[in-house]
Amino acid sequence: MNASQDLSFIALIANAHLIVQLIMALLLGISLVSWTYIFKKMFDVRAARRLTIDFEKTFWAGGNLHALYQNASSNRVSSGALARIFEAGMGEFIKGKQAATGAREALDMGAILDGARRAMRAAFQREMDALESHLAFLASVGSVSPYIGLLGTVWGIMNAFRGLANVQQATLSAVAPGIAEALIATAIGLFAAIPAVVAYNRFSHDIDRLAIRFESFVEEFSNILQRQSR
Repeated sequence: MNASQDLSFIALIANAHLIVQLIMALLLGISLVSWTYIFKKMFDVRAARRLTIDFEKTFWAGGNLHALYQNASSNRVSSGALARIFEAGMGEFIKGKQAATGAREALDMGAILDGARRAMRAAFQREMDALESHLAFLASVGSVSPYIGLLGTVWGIMNAFRGLANVQQATLSAVAPGIAEALIATAIGLFAAIPAVVAYNRFSHDIDRLAIRFESFVEEFSNILQRQSR
């Protein structure tokens, strides 16, 4: 086997120490799971943004709120996060008015509006929890993977220098393969970490923007319900 073949990535990984190989396999597995979550989260955030825009257009077009509520209730899965927040608030508002009417009590609109707002806040928290799922994993991959790769590099370099103890004359050609195979662990660690960090920052920004839109809608819809209750 010539020098170029000895220093190829496949040969270096195949000839690496068992511990280094296990660390590389762990990093590759982490990277695979990370990329799976990245693509899943990318589609989820895009869909949430699109459905939010569609619902806002429908809502602010001035249609009937009860018809919009019925549509959101019958299509909860496909209607989007903002529609589910609206459905929670409008549903609580309707139930509060019906309960007071059925009991033949004076309508306490303040309590009914507070109940609708609390229902929307609870729905908001559920939607945000769903959107933020797997972000903690991406953050952990971005922060931990370089150190796992560095552990493999340190272990590989340590074994490379231990091998020099049995050599009469230490040369660069003798130590180069061991150091090269050790550095591959750091490279794989960075390969896993960099996309995870970029994806985490991007998704966090997009989800924060959606959260602002959701919170603004909760306040605006609460004001609409308050005006209608007068």
